[in-house]
Amino acid sequence: MTAAGKMRAVAVKELRQIGRDRRTLLVLLFVPAFFLLVYGYALNFDIRNIRLAVQDNDRSTASRELVSAFVSSGYFVLTEEILASREIGPVLDRDEARAVLVIPSGFGRDAATGRATAVQIIINGDNANTATTVAGYARSLVAAQSARYELQARQVTAAGPVLIMEPRIWYNPELRSTLFLVPGLIAYIAMLTAVVSTALSVVREKEAGTMEQVRMSPIGALPYVLGKTAPYFVISLLSSMSVVLLSMLLFDLPMRGSWFMLVASVSLFLVGALGFGVLISTIAETQQVAFQMALLTSLLPTLMLSGFIFPISSMPAALQAVTYIVPARYFLVALRSIVLKGLGPSVYWQDLAALVVFAAVILGLASLRLRRQWA
Repeated sequence: MTAAGKMRAVAVKELRQIGRDRRTLLVLLFVPAFFLLVYGYALNFDIRNIRLAVQDNDRSTASRELVSAFVSSGYFVLTEEILASREIGPVLDRDEARAVLVIPSGFGRDAATGRATAVQIIINGDNANTATTVAGYARSLVAAQSARYELQARQVTAAGPVLIMEPRIWYNPELRSTLFLVPGLIAYIAMLTAVVSTALSVVREKEAGTMEQVRMSPIGALPYVLGKTAPYFVISLLSSMSVVLLSMLLFDLPMRGSWFMLVASVSLFLVGALGFGVLISTIAETQQVAFQMALLTSLLPTLMLSGFIFPISSMPAALQAVTYIVPARYFLVALRSIVLKGLGPSVYWQDLAALVVFAAVILGLASLRLRRQWA
């Protein structure tokens, strides 16, 4: 029998097993929708190290003082200077900056004479909570600097402040928290259904004693892993896409990018998650241990270390290094780029490549461990 035939035989066997276990099937299909409804609310957190780009069209002492006020506040980190307005879009698209401060020409002259002038802050709104916080920080800094200029010019009058901030929120103008929360929930739910389902299915065979029969069969480790994960891949993909559609129906989640790239990104993420579930099953001997390992090694990192809730830039350096091995970190970048920004793969191809590497490494490790156990 060919390797494809062996894989098909394992997949057919697993489908029959899933058909007999109706409760597991219901959990895999309906629990994601339940999680989406339960966790569809906003969480607010203090944010630091916000990447800031500056377009200084005045280049005066006053404009440099304003930029210095942003940087010295501890909330913003100056990443680059922009020379032309056409550079703003690419900088925000590539996530090189979360906000762009635009200072008009004549700013220093107007500030010195107490004449009202406006500065603009353009904010990436794909994360509504972050954008709201950034706008609040910027508003406070501009107000403090305005009071200083008013005092210097001795023109504290009813005419209003010297500086006026005009915020512009891109990708999420209404700052709806669900547009930031739902993509993270998709990653969390996909990881939940994929890792737990495969980990428990393999360990269940160990507990039932049927794993010995599999070991004695001519099925190799890799065809077994692929055949074992194929049915759960289909179920998890259907579950993930149903969450996307449900989010569009209930929370008005936009779809500004390519459906093909969305399905491809979800598929890459699921392959790695399913392989990780098989890898856990090669270590655990009982379903209880497998579930606990899945919770600690996949679900919690997806929730805490992917940028879903807590901004990675605000984490300690040691934790930021750990996030590079969390696949949800890369999946969320691709997902938000597709759904909220409508960007092509040229922007997030590195994140897709990271998901491919993760899936290949995990599937290889799972096959290697099974091969050693069967030897």
